[in-house]
Amino acid sequence: MSEFILEEATIDSVHRALKSGVLTVERLVEMYLERIEQIDRNGPKLNSVVSVNPHVRDEARALDREFARTGQFVGPLHGVPLLVKDQIETAGIQTTFGSAAQRGYVPEKDATAIAQLKRAGALVLAKTTMPDFATSWFGFSSMSGETLNPYDLARDSGGSSSGTAAGIAANLGLVGIGEDTGGSIRLPASFNNLVGVRVTPGLISRDGMSPLVVFQDTAGPMARTVTDAAMLLDCMVGYDPLDEYTVAHRIAGHSGSYAGHLDAAGLKSVRVGVLRQAFGSDSDPECAMVNDVIRGALEQLQAAGAVLVELNIPDLMEQIFETSLYLTHSRADLNAFLAARPELPYRSLDAIREAGQFHPVLDLLSSVFDGPERPEDDPDYFRKLAARERFQRVVVKIMADADVQALCYPAVQVLAPKKDDVRAGRTNTLTFPTNTLIASQTWMPSICLPAGFTGTGLPVGMELVVLPYHEPDLFRFGYAFEQVSRHRKAPVFDEASVASREMNTGEHATH
Repeated sequence: MSEFILEEATIDSVHRALKSGVLTVERLVEMYLERIEQIDRNGPKLNSVVSVNPHVRDEARALDREFARTGQFVGPLHGVPLLVKDQIETAGIQTTFGSAAQRGYVPEKDATAIAQLKRAGALVLAKTTMPDFATSWFGFSSMSGETLNPYDLARDSGGSSSGTAAGIAANLGLVGIGEDTGGSIRLPASFNNLVGVRVTPGLISRDGMSPLVVFQDTAGPMARTVTDAAMLLDCMVGYDPLDEYTVAHRIAGHSGSYAGHLDAAGLKSVRVGVLRQAFGSDSDPECAMVNDVIRGALEQLQAAGAVLVELNIPDLMEQIFETSLYLTHSRADLNAFLAARPELPYRSLDAIREAGQFHPVLDLLSSVFDGPERPEDDPDYFRKLAARERFQRVVVKIMADADVQALCYPAVQVLAPKKDDVRAGRTNTLTFPTNTLIASQTWMPSICLPAGFTGTGLPVGMELVVLPYHEPDLFRFGYAFEQVSRHRKAPVFDEASVASREMNTGEHATH
């Protein structure tokens, strides 16, 4: 290897460059930090990074010394610079959960998943922006302001893993960590031409991560390729006595590597259920553009050997509404998390609300403030819990009756919204037409894959959903689709796009 190219780098290309001596971890970190300065802080000013790890250069040098001493990598993610959603506690690095109220909080210990990634050799390069306590589909935060979409600076990056998505799309880090309750990995992955993975909740420890609906939350990988996402997930899963939900990892019984399931022929004769009712109306111009891209992606699924089967879930929207527990659960789950951390400046949502320390466009957070103190205080709570169990049975039975191994549909029915529409309240979280809730509220694993671009240059994501604990299938199917489609491409920042950004955002991106 004669030279290393940073843009669209992969874990494998970094490791080959390190082994050949073309690159050091310290130099790789410097290259990303320079790019953050050029693109995130200046130029288009994406505003995807909220805090840079102040120790990252020292940590990079330590990895280089160890490699020079032994000639061996410390682990499978040796020298991999991560962009980590600010929802996840990181030792020695400010962690705010997207909230200006928690500015200055520096955890003493890493979240379990971060500790696992570090043991594999990864570095936390920076923490990324997110809406306050992950309560939005959009990149608006009281802590960091607005995060822009690198493919159209007048549009939103998606949430709640806003900064991780925009940053990885713009090549500000090698791979990223997001968190997903209702779609907060997959929705921004769709808007930013990325691979985003939601696993069966409990495969990854949530220790050290602020919750939204505790039994529905999961962290997960965000990457530019399916391979990198699989390699990242390999180092994140596992049983953790600090999170009782991780008994799911024991139940799953996964052995070997997720990356070991990558198979270019992985879709041959696989039956995929196409959920047409999850497509938006072609009478809506934005939905029509999304639908056109997904129709092309379906043809590519067939080209990879998949057999498409038309399916229907009875009363789909009613079942999604009936199984939604954000307004019932989130206040209690967040308050318990905050109260357990005496170092935090604010230790309850009530205190944050009283101080006015939250972003005004976050309609879901405003509703969460008024939620019950305990979920059990909601008279509909137990009925909704039972409805969730029934919803999963309905979906799995439909798949079993049709003998399909996956479901397929657009991750989101519309394109990334314009920032002005979100600011003006024309687009809000509680009514946004995302399909990511289907997998979330049936506890089923799913992957968002780059499906192509509209004629106007906006990316669209396709979601594949498989049975609970069938994550190896996600990577087998996703990789096979990626090999025939190759839709991932980097955004281009030119003077015209930067000028458009300045015209459309003005002084809105405040800190």
